[in-house]
Amino acid sequence: MPDIIEVRRLTKSVPNGDERLTILHEISFAVSAGESLAIVGASGSGKSTLLSLLAGLDAPSAGEVRLAGTDLFGLDEDARAALRGRLAGFVFQSFQLMPHLNALENVMLPLELAGRADAEAVARAALDHVGLGRRLAHYPKHLSGGEQQRVALARAFAPGPRILFADEPTGNLDTVTGASIIDLLFKLNGEHGTTLVLVTHDAKIAARCHRRIALAEGRLEADEVRAAA
Repeated sequence: MPDIIEVRRLTKSVPNGDERLTILHEISFAVSAGESLAIVGASGSGKSTLLSLLAGLDAPSAGEVRLAGTDLFGLDEDARAALRGRLAGFVFQSFQLMPHLNALENVMLPLELAGRADAEAVARAALDHVGLGRRLAHYPKHLSGGEQQRVALARAFAPGPRILFADEPTGNLDTVTGASIIDLLFKLNGEHGTTLVLVTHDAKIAARCHRRIALAEGRLEADEVRAAA
């Protein structure tokens, strides 16, 4: 399979008094289309920073990220945002739903921004698929944490992204609810054939991915492919 994500000598440093603190140091790897990749490591190892750089939400100090062959940081901010809109979906630990929009409107939002005339029909179908077909008019404050994350999953997958970035998607959920959300995430990912890049501290979740890369103090410590069952 062709590489949909290519990372070359990616480095991120920030000012730290009179010096600079290096958060990521010359990270290089590639992700094939349709692959699921877990990014693991101790707190502060650079996992979420790496995910933000892969998605173009933050800029590196050096190095290169290519998404579907396009040099992400060779683009200006507007062009990067447009590329994300075409290629990527996102699921965050804190759900990131718009509080003034109901469930249906939250899922419709990226579809409408993409100019989809069928936004409402697609959003309704996506919410029904995650078990929330009867909660369309509910606002986030009236939904449980698990329900909010189901809305976020519907919103992420509805536009048909080629890449899904997920940052600790069960971090704000209890164990049982989190397990059901992860099951749903992998089910949807398999149905859509999406490339999944998942930041997690949970070894069991990481073990469900095709591949696992481990960060330690900002460096790539391990790159392992799951053994065939």
